[in-house]
Amino acid sequence: MECVSSKLCRTLLYIFVAPFLLSVISADKDYYKLLGLSKDASNREIRQAFKKMALTMHPDKNPNNQNAHEKFLEINRAYEVLKDEDLRKKYDKYGEKGLQDSYQGGQYESWSFYRYDFGIYDDDPEIITLDRGDFDAAVDSGELWFVNFYFPRCSHCHDLAPMWREFSKEMDGVLKIGAVNCGDNNRLCRSKGVSSYPSLYMFKAGMNAQKYFGDRSKEGLMKFAMQFVLSKVTELWHGNIHTEMEKSQVSGVGWLLTFCTNSRDCLGSQTRQKLAGMLDGLVHVGWVDCFTQAELCTSLNVETSFTAYFPPGVSLSQRDGALVIMSLDAREIYREVMQHLPDLEAVTWDTFSKLANHHWLLSFTFEHKDQASSEYKKLKPLLREVHVRVGRVDCLAEAQLCKSLYIHKPSIAVFRGIDDFEVYHGKYLLYTIVAFAKESVSSHVTTLRPENFPHNKKEPWLVDFFVPWCPPCRALLPELRKASIELFGQLKFGTLDCTMHDALCTMYNIQAYPTTVIFNQSKTHHYEGHHSASSILEFIEDLVNPVVEVLTPDSFQQLVLQRQPNETWVLDFFAPWCGPCQALLPEWRRLARLVLGLVRVGTVDCQKYHFFCQGQNVRAYPELRIFPQEAPWPESYQSYNGWHRDAHSLRSWALGFLPRVSVDLSPEDFRTQVLQGQEHWVLDFYAPWCGPCQHFAPEFEFLAQLVKGTVRAGKLDCQAYGQTCQAAGIRAYPTVRFYPYLDATKRDQGGEHVNSRDASTIAAMLSQRLQALSPQLQGTAKLKDEL
Repeated sequence: MECVSSKLCRTLLYIFVAPFLLSVISADKDYYKLLGLSKDASNREIRQAFKKMALTMHPDKNPNNQNAHEKFLEINRAYEVLKDEDLRKKYDKYGEKGLQDSYQGGQYESWSFYRYDFGIYDDDPEIITLDRGDFDAAVDSGELWFVNFYFPRCSHCHDLAPMWREFSKEMDGVLKIGAVNCGDNNRLCRSKGVSSYPSLYMFKAGMNAQKYFGDRSKEGLMKFAMQFVLSKVTELWHGNIHTEMEKSQVSGVGWLLTFCTNSRDCLGSQTRQKLAGMLDGLVHVGWVDCFTQAELCTSLNVETSFTAYFPPGVSLSQRDGALVIMSLDAREIYREVMQHLPDLEAVTWDTFSKLANHHWLLSFTFEHKDQASSEYKKLKPLLREVHVRVGRVDCLAEAQLCKSLYIHKPSIAVFRGIDDFEVYHGKYLLYTIVAFAKESVSSHVTTLRPENFPHNKKEPWLVDFFVPWCPPCRALLPELRKASIELFGQLKFGTLDCTMHDALCTMYNIQAYPTTVIFNQSKTHHYEGHHSASSILEFIEDLVNPVVEVLTPDSFQQLVLQRQPNETWVLDFFAPWCGPCQALLPEWRRLARLVLGLVRVGTVDCQKYHFFCQGQNVRAYPELRIFPQEAPWPESYQSYNGWHRDAHSLRSWALGFLPRVSVDLSPEDFRTQVLQGQEHWVLDFYAPWCGPCQHFAPEFEFLAQLVKGTVRAGKLDCQAYGQTCQAAGIRAYPTVRFYPYLDATKRDQGGEHVNSRDASTIAAMLSQRLQALSPQLQGTAKLKDEL
């Protein structure tokens, strides 16, 4: 995609930079509208919407409709993009034009696949479908997760599905039941070591994942799962009951007790263990066997089996204030106990100052009893290890407090002090809230308001202007937290909700979301790059130590046209209003770091120097040109015509114009120069027919450039010289070996194996190896001089 005129590109900029603003001049299809979705739709909602449409619009179901294929391609393209986290980010920010390097959706499956194999667990509320974006947050939340890794076309996976559903209903609330579609999440499944389907793994923070190898019956699954429910169930008897009740009163944690008499209507051992897991950290679970403890049960006025929750301090014999429970079902008992537990600690205007002394997670409510309030009680034990207290603000009663914090709807926020807090924007699920709280309490991102907005602060600030319903905005927030930890003490981080503070956003001419701006006293810098912590850190580094040179017509004449004979330049002729130009900027900065010291990288602003660019025959933006060394005349250049504009593709293009540094070796060269010579060598053993060798060739040449003057680089063709390679112990291609010069008469033919195919990594390894050898080499040289 290139911008070929100012008028057209201003339209495209509107699409690329402001995807959430309506534009009447747009050729882009709205993928969300195609699938009937809102822009904050979850992955499960995306799959459900697509499946519903696929079953009615599929060409197999419409054989007489000539347009069925094209129409289905449209919704399939929309689904393929929106289901993929990275592609969805690109689409949300730049529209369809941002997907030019990532075509998806050209092929689709048969109707029967969508009917029987697609989204096996999407309609099961007890089973949580996990994707690459939320898997780690789930299994690291502190809750117990049993996850089914499956593949849509796997018959064994379909055979297991009915049993997995039945098992999930039986264990609902005891542990989290998850499912990962490895067809859509292949990278995630590989990273977890999944090599067959279905694979069932148990996860919990601080515990190595445990794979299930047993039979796939409900009983086998239950037995395996329950061994990880380690919450204690205590049998009470006359020797410990009074001590335990006293402890309960001191700790403020009540007891769920079942008394078992000959009437038999008491909770079984498995139900008790389930409840201990479901109420872990909130309630002690115990039982009394009135067969063996008849005297104790008589003293407590127990005549028949029953189950009751005893809050701290409630008498077991009088039972005034106890909650007697008639059900024997674990889920029903859990719900009754949770409703009976005290609400979260109330925070009011008068007690708000207590937030200065501790980290707090506060739930702001606008109903006297909202649906989530009971489940939020579980946050207290889940956040205990990170020392976060949990409280609740009733905004109906504390309207002044909520208004002062600009809280106008049910919200959750982490407070690191009275004025330093971060509001949560995400799914209101326990595991996502816990993940947010753990991240927020250790990071340094502040929710900004007009009162604390850094208009003219002395210290530099990074401010993220966002709206909560924008998917790329929500995806950026955890990355900002990571970056704030890395840059603590150097840069402050804040977020401003433009739905709440429209006037401030208008003041800074914010028209697209997210827009990230660095405020450094009177200077501002707009961030353009990927929504990741590493890209933000790279951008900050570029502000401090810029690697891309900004050229004017005069400096172009002096630096490019009058360059030294051994200098090569690559230039980006761009216009600030051009969407593809903005998408290229972070890759261009990354390119400059990759080729630092080898190729000089610059930019020319063709809006600012319009007539100059016209004189250079620049007709479209971005126009990428290389001015190579040893060109026939200074003005000679080559334009980049490649499809991919990522940093690595651009690096391969640029380095292809440099004089070759590596050398081809014959067996005689290998013997005399490498094994018997007096230089350090790094060698690439390859075969011409080997695909990975061809892919590695430009990377090895880059390595040769990086180590030039320190280590010589050579290539040995193992098809032509098979005997030499065999003698060197080469068994696979490509193989990289390092041959350091140790002042020996002869070196080992095998050299030192290098386990990497990344040029920068190999260069760093060679540098470290030479530093380690330096004392040995100096000692050898000294001994030689003495002799």
